[in-house]
Amino acid sequence: MSTPDQTTHASTAGFDDEAVLLIGHGSRREKSNEQVRELAADLESRLGIPVDAAFLELAEPALDEAFAQLAPVTSQVTVVHCALFAASHVKNDVPLAIEQARAEHDLEINNGAHLGVHPAILDLLDDRAAAVEGKLGVDREESEVAVVVCGRGSSDPDANGDVHKLARLLFEGREFDRVEASFIGVTEPTLEDTLHGLSKHRPDAVVVLPYMLGDGVLTQRVRDWTAEFDDEYPYVDALAGDPLGTDSRLLDVFADRWQEARTDSVSMSCDTCKYKVDLEGYEEDVGGARAMLRALAHQEAHADRDDIDEEPDSHDAPEKHVAVCTNQTCAKMGSPAVLERLRQEVRDSEHCDARITRSSCLGRCGDGPMVAVYPDGVWYGGVEDDDAERIVGDHLDRDRIVSELVDQTL
Repeated sequence: MSTPDQTTHASTAGFDDEAVLLIGHGSRREKSNEQVRELAADLESRLGIPVDAAFLELAEPALDEAFAQLAPVTSQVTVVHCALFAASHVKNDVPLAIEQARAEHDLEINNGAHLGVHPAILDLLDDRAAAVEGKLGVDREESEVAVVVCGRGSSDPDANGDVHKLARLLFEGREFDRVEASFIGVTEPTLEDTLHGLSKHRPDAVVVLPYMLGDGVLTQRVRDWTAEFDDEYPYVDALAGDPLGTDSRLLDVFADRWQEARTDSVSMSCDTCKYKVDLEGYEEDVGGARAMLRALAHQEAHADRDDIDEEPDSHDAPEKHVAVCTNQTCAKMGSPAVLERLRQEVRDSEHCDARITRSSCLGRCGDGPMVAVYPDGVWYGGVEDDDAERIVGDHLDRDRIVSELVDQTL
């Protein structure tokens, strides 16, 4: 697969039909990034079409660079995620990057779902557990073996709930004494608490499965905490297994997600999405306003990545970022004209340092067209194309909010 010093496979293949973009998180450990590139190469062999790797942060190419490289040589790109669950990267960051790429390039982009809970992953975890059992010298049919599935942890209840679902499905039909879900951080129960809780049941062995793709910093933390537990409780043998890595069964999942995306059959857990429904403790997230702002903040926070060798100004962030909702309802109310007028006004301005991009639904259907200005956290509603001059001239140029258009502020 392509590296920061090479063009993409798409460019060298000279294709003009479809390409796949496999998106990984990105790591300071190059070994983890190489695992994503290896998966991309294997998926290319599996599908028979070009597959390139891109990263959300800390590695190259970034998403915007990858789309820019693909735009001259293909008409359709299908995005496949390495993300294990649907948290902020899947729900916010990647969709934002896709909307920006659609606005900047003549590309049809299909966005796939996260890996999620899949039979192939359950089989893979079962084998990872069996490998640890072999090292410990125990047999789950003859001994009491407890398993801990340890995820990264998220502020998204959907993602955390799926870790528990995965643990339960791993338990069903197998001879484990118990299977628990735990997390490295952000949410509870933590791995440390789960391990100490299991010690009270005195199993013969505890198998800890790091539910992560790459062998990075968090995976090592899981190993370290498990080793500390093993030392503290000599009557329980505990050992951590390997992450998912580049196992060929992941290709089954990627292939399914690719097929879903290109046939418009992606299924997301909207019934329990904190941006869609009113969940206890997450009421302020409903409507997607904060989701969009977090995505923009995350994108700009990594705009000038000091740990990567690149031109110092190649990712400089603009002073302002303006998102215009172009979802169906706002589009019918005239948001495409607002978008183009804002872009024209910014081009004509001598002092304005702003980026104008499309946005998917901002959760204010009926109050649009909606225009959100970041980092100010100002949302304008009912915007008409004639209002673009005031938004640019007053707000973007002079930091004077156009008060009569304000819908909400964050």
